Amino acid sequence: MSSEITYIGCIKTPYTKIEDCPNNIQPNGPLCHINLDEHYHDGLQGLIVGQHILILYWLDNADRTVVVQRTCKGSQTKGTFALRSPHRPNPIGAAVLPIESIEGGQISVRGLDCLNNTRLIDIKPAIYRETGS
Repeated sequence: MSSEITYIGCIKTPYTKIEDCPNNIQPNGPLCHINLDEHYHDGLQGLIVGQHILILYWLDNADRTVVVQRTCKGSQTKGTFALRSPHRPNPIGAAVLPIESIEGGQISVRGLDCLNNTRLIDIKPAIYRETGS
């Protein structure tokens, strides 16, 4: 089976080095801009300011072999799937944040935890629990 990811844009943040990135989402953090490639601009129709969105992004340079790792405080170890660390088999970052503004093909949010020019995978309206039928 073959898999492929189509990146739909990039994220602009103030962080240029890993050590500068926060360890987690900061809802009151700096303004960040999600820039969609022109082909995907129309996909923003229906989103509104204040709405929470799920943002999925690719965390380059991650160690994809780690299964157990130290916590950010370094005092204990946990399994990769119990952490938000970028080091994981598929280094996908995820954040749920409210939209600050939408202008053209750009959405602004506050407090993403990724480097400047991080590649964008997807945007979805956020839901807080799945319901079965």
